[in-house]
Amino acid sequence: MRVHLDDVRALRFDDGTPVRAASGIAPLGDGWLVAQDDATHGAWRREASVTRVRLLPPVEGLDVFSEAEGTKPLKPDLEVACPAEVDGEPAVLLLGSGSTPRRMRGVVVRLGDDGPHAQDGGVTMLYERVAERLRVPLDQLNLEGASCHGDVLRWYQRGILAAGVPSASVDLPLRAVVDAVLGRLDPSVVPVGDRRGYLLGAVEGVGLAVTDAVALPDGRTLLSAAAEDAPNAVDDGPVVATALVLVDDTEVLAVAPIPEVGGRVHKIEGLALRSAGDDGAHLLAVVDADDPAAPSAEFSLRVHW
Repeated sequence: MRVHLDDVRALRFDDGTPVRAASGIAPLGDGWLVAQDDATHGAWRREASVTRVRLLPPVEGLDVFSEAEGTKPLKPDLEVACPAEVDGEPAVLLLGSGSTPRRMRGVVVRLGDDGPHAQDGGVTMLYERVAERLRVPLDQLNLEGASCHGDVLRWYQRGILAAGVPSASVDLPLRAVVDAVLGRLDPSVVPVGDRRGYLLGAVEGVGLAVTDAVALPDGRTLLSAAAEDAPNAVDDGPVVATALVLVDDTEVLAVAPIPEVGGRVHKIEGLALRSAGDDGAHLLAVVDADDPAAPSAEFSLRVHW
């Protein structure tokens, strides 16, 4: 498998401010909705504009959060963005990473005549049951990505091999998760499938762990993965390498490095499928710069297998 980087785009809102900490991307209308993991709003990226979309109400009066300002514990940490449907109409499902009650919320974004509209809901009970099925302590839950396989949502926990914890996933009915976020269904009755574990290998002694995923039309899955030298599954650390991993269920079929840009490794946190064929796929990916003053990058990638 080979990965080619066709284009790099710095993501800025129309007023020039950076799109911060991009963590997920999914199609919305004639563009793409980008989640920011340290903000209460997202970015609707279209060909000629990037506009803000209110996703969540302010937290203690704040809309952006950072470690430097001591507000990181308040952030909703939206990490998952995937295509969904509501009443037969296209939508985007966003999900927090877990580990704290503030990060156990979901958001459903629909497109109206006047633009995107978001509705959020707390689904703490669902996170508790997912953590139990993954065999992960609730305060170490770090659900960083998801892939949609027809009507099934596959939700991924970022692992940390240094602690003996591989990446893993569970399957849930996509419609049921959407309904739970919208308040149409009790989160406690959403079925949670069995745990799947993934051993993706290591780079320079640092294990690769899942950061996002996309389902392919043939049933296989492409994972984005990072070798991040972090002390646990929640805190950040230096990223020594990133890769795309082709899997069939949990079997690793191929691993390919993501090209560096400017001599630097860039951690892809959001992955979206543009098209796929028998010999490869075209992807959009977004990169968290880990710097609130720097715009997140969008990569256009081609993968050949």
